[in-house]
Amino acid sequence: MNTRISFSWQLLLTLLAAALLVLAAACGGDDDDDDGGDDGGATPTEDGGATVEPIDISGVPELADGMLTVGSDIAYPPIEYYEEGTQNATGLDIDLMNALAEALGVDVEYKQVADFAGIVGDLTAKRYDVVMSAISITEERQAEIDFVPYFGPAGTGVLVQAGNPEGITKIEDLCGKAVGAQVGTIQVDYMNEFNKGQCKDNPIDIKEYPDNPTSVQELGLGRIAAQLSDDPVAAYSALQSDGEIEVAVTGFDSAPYGIGVRKDSPELKAALEAALAAIRDSGVYDQVLADWGQEDLAYQD
Repeated sequence: MNTRISFSWQLLLTLLAAALLVLAAACGGDDDDDDGGDDGGATPTEDGGATVEPIDISGVPELADGMLTVGSDIAYPPIEYYEEGTQNATGLDIDLMNALAEALGVDVEYKQVADFAGIVGDLTAKRYDVVMSAISITEERQAEIDFVPYFGPAGTGVLVQAGNPEGITKIEDLCGKAVGAQVGTIQVDYMNEFNKGQCKDNPIDIKEYPDNPTSVQELGLGRIAAQLSDDPVAAYSALQSDGEIEVAVTGFDSAPYGIGVRKDSPELKAALEAALAAIRDSGVYDQVLADWGQEDLAYQD
């Protein structure tokens, strides 16, 4: 009995050794076939895309805690807004920033700003690491903070009540009328410029509101003749109005959007630029714009 058991173990060990030799040869063959195939490029993913190469953030003080804090006025659909009845932020900016944070290997926290008009001051006061809120890049803002351009240029759209009762077809038609916009926006700046120029003799009655939805609501109620906002936002507002408002004029005085960064944060600015380049190269950037129907406003360097 003992002899049969001993013989069986010897046979089993022999068979296992042979199997291991075959397996080792097969693995060695794969390496030979690869012929040094690891060229340092991106690794393919299951969906056929490519993973983003790691970005070195070791020298970025703001990211030392693994968190990027973003200040935003989350009431500007479809760029950024809260899903109805929730505190879940969504929108083009949100998806792009989430992709940037993933490329940087950090988490992201969104903080609702108290007032869009004060968003630049809040950043310089270090309430956030960056600000991202459909912020048009202007010379005035560039004097205070730096920007990472990422979208546009986006123009301004003029919203009116359905049927365009005031007959607004060009910017000069705003002269002498009550026109609304969100406080602190580039649209308010535009109207002030109009009142110095083409509307000098018949100035626009500029109505400023704390947020964009409020100004759109005032238009729907007939309390103002027109409302100004960025083209994508104006188009979205008209789409969501059940036919009560429409876009009368589009595409004037365009400017790109930028992520605002403090001037004393050059390392963070460089890291965000690297992350933006990475998500553009990987195709994630184009996919986000496509998801929100904004492919035509992809930023071009």
